[in-house]
Amino acid sequence: MDKWLWHARVVKARTSAAELVESGHVRVNGSREKSPGHAIKIGDVITVALDRTVRVLKVVAFNEKRGDAASARVLYEELSEGNQSSWRN
Repeated sequence: MDKWLWHARVVKARTSAAELVESGHVRVNGSREKSPGHAIKIGDVITVALDRTVRVLKVVAFNEKRGDAASARVLYEELSEGNQSSWRN
């Protein structure tokens, strides 16, 4: 999961992705996940609480390498606009 979050450019570094997951700020299909290595699949809905916002992303693809912003954008469908600040741990 941390690798996908990094490839999708949700965070700037893979270590940041791992810390985000371990701290309980990521949910997969509504369930809190604390293992950065948790396997995700196409169709999973990832909810990320980051910087006082919440992003809800549907996994639609995977990449072998981290690319530019355009290639990252095809990895997910944005289900929220990232402006919800009421998500709680």
